[in-house]
Amino acid sequence: MGPLYLFELASSQARYLELRQSTIATNVANANTPGFKARDVEPFNKVLDATPVRLATTSPSHMQLSAAETDTRKTAKKDSWEVVHSGNSVSLEQEMIKGSDVSRDYSMNSAVVRSFHRMLLSSAKS
Repeated sequence: MGPLYLFELASSQARYLELRQSTIATNVANANTPGFKARDVEPFNKVLDATPVRLATTSPSHMQLSAAETDTRKTAKKDSWEVVHSGNSVSLEQEMIKGSDVSRDYSMNSAVVRSFHRMLLSSAKS
């Protein structure tokens, strides 16, 4: 059996989600600070795009895909921050939406890790 990268990937995403939640909390805490500019971290998929994982070919009959066919990057969105007269660009509504996204992503991450852990345990018992 080869190395298992799922746990390392899940750990990396959990650290990313922790950093993003901290950034969101900082934005909310400074919502009334004049001149404060809202911040966000790079999306996790950009981190993954920087370190692509190639699919292994274990049989000569497997199809080979070019890098262009396996590229899943999306186009970048424009920032939609509105700056108020005080120079502050924090939108509490957007920060709350991002916070719920982080919560949902963390729940998904931990559910995948639990399922994979159960699979490993059941295969070890067999």
